[in-house]
This record gives sequence, C-alpha cells and structure tokens, in this order.
Amino acid sequence: MSNSNYLDQITPYVYGTTRLGDDSIPFEERVETALAAMNAGVWFHTSRQYNTALEVLHAAFDKDRTKVPKLIIKMGGGTVEELIKDVKINLDALGVESLEIGQLCLWGKVAEDLATGGDSIKELENLRNSGLVKSFVLEVFPWTSEMPIKALKAGNTKGLIDAFIFYLNPLQRFVNNELWDLIQTEKYPIIAMRTISGGPVHSLRDIPEFAWKQYLHDRAVEVAPIFEQSGIASWTEFCVRYAHSIPNVKATVGTSSKISRFNEFLSAMNSIKPLPQNIINEISVLQSRWSDETDIHAEPWTM
Repeated sequence: MSNSNYLDQITPYVYGTTRLGDDSIPFEERVETALAAMNAGVWFHTSRQYNTALEVLHAAFDKDRTKVPKLIIKMGGGTVEELIKDVKINLDALGVESLEIGQLCLWGKVAEDLATGGDSIKELENLRNSGLVKSFVLEVFPWTSEMPIKALKAGNTKGLIDAFIFYLNPLQRFVNNELWDLIQTEKYPIIAMRTISGGPVHSLRDIPEFAWKQYLHDRAVEVAPIFEQSGIASWTEFCVRYAHSIPNVKATVGTSSKISRFNEFLSAMNSIKPLPQNIINEISVLQSRWSDETDIHAEPWTM
C-alpha cells in the first residue's frame, strides 16, 4: 500500500543540503545554516554523495534531536539489497533510524524489473512495509527516461512510486518530452529539484564561466527576457513560483550554504503565487525544444 500521504505533509520548499558538503566553508558555519533550516521546520533532502554534508547534519541534529527534519535521501543500487545497504549508510551517518522518502536511483536488475514487472517490485514493497523507508520517489534524468516510460505504461509505478523527482526549473526540465507528457496526463506528483537552475539568470547569462556548462548560459539568454518582463525582482521568487505553477508539483528542492540565501527560499515559500500562464507557456515551449535538441542526446552526467 502506498504512503503517498507523505507528499501531503511535505513543505513547499525542501532544503537541499548539497552545499553543506563544501569543505571550503567553515564546518560550524555550515552547522549554523542547517540549524536555521531545522528551526524553520522545512523538510531536508540529502545524500552520502554530498561530501561531508551528512557529518554537518549529524552535528546539527545532535544540538536538538527534537527538531530533526523529515528527510528525502538518495538511495542507489542495481538490486534491492544494494538499495537497503545504501540507505542504511546514510541513516547511520545521520544517527537516524528511518526516513520519510527514499529517492530511488535505479540501475541494473531493479530498474529492469520496474519497467517489466519483475520480482524487485515486491521486494521494494516489502522494504517500504518494513518502515525503514516509508515512501518512494523515482529519480529521472533525460538519459534514464525510457525505463520510467515503460513502467508508467505498464502500471508498475502505481501504488509503489509516489512521485517523480528530477531537475525542474526555468532552465531545466530533465525528463524527455514523452515522459513529461505521460506524467502530466497521469497527473503524477512531482518533486522539482535544483530550484534556481544553478544561479541567478543574469549571472548565468552575463558572467563568463559562471555557468558550469555552455547550455545553461545559452538558455539563460532566452529566459532572462521572460524573467525581466515578469516584473518579479527576485530570481529565487520567480523560480519557486515557476515550480509551483505546475499543478502536480508538490515541492521544490533548492540548496544554500548561507542563512541569507536560505531565507530567500523561505520568504518565497511563504508567499507562493502562480506565475501568469503566458510565462509558463513561453517556458514550456523552450523546454520542449531543448529536450529534443539537447537533453535526449546528452551523455549521462554531462548536463
């Protein structure tokens, strides 16, 4: 039985902890940022992949275990046994016994089984019923869209996968067009990652080397005029409102190492108003084109 009620509890903004793993920032400064997010009562998204982020979070949690947030944690593997091992590594590092949502990063047998209806589906159900992980969301990228398309069409996600989670912001919509259309037809819930697309749109457009890949600069050139015409002063507010203008988006995940930037996200979360439909339509046309021209041709992890 699905535990999709956790999606009803999730905060509209989820604190992404990637930047808490940046060892160039003093450890205690990162702990203070984590504490500010804990005190705000938002959900957290984290992973063992984020360098020392889990150590920072453990230190923050130990300062007040009554405020340990509800968690989304990445769990990767080619078998259910590997997924269980990975999630336990994360939980042990945090000093936490279970989590609300596991972000399934799948390959190998378990990915094939989800697409074809194999034994791993029952094993995932057993894992969820054990209480170690209470709910599952499925991570998707442009180069992994084919498996979830098959799983959706076969009905294998129903009752097991409570949402899809992927980069979704004004510059990135990291599912291919066919999967995007299926998700919208099914009204499947979405958790949108990378809220602000990697930085302010004008920095991505105007500052050489700010964008880590050329495609982000090129897209910023096209989106900056749309942002400017909106009259919204803050790129953070624009991006939070963009995500929540898509009806099946439950939350947006954005990272910050500074309390001031976190407060920008919090302020945007507390006053969400959908963007005008013409703005959403303009961005949707761009994203559909980008998907066909660039995203579906990308090698894994090159975007």
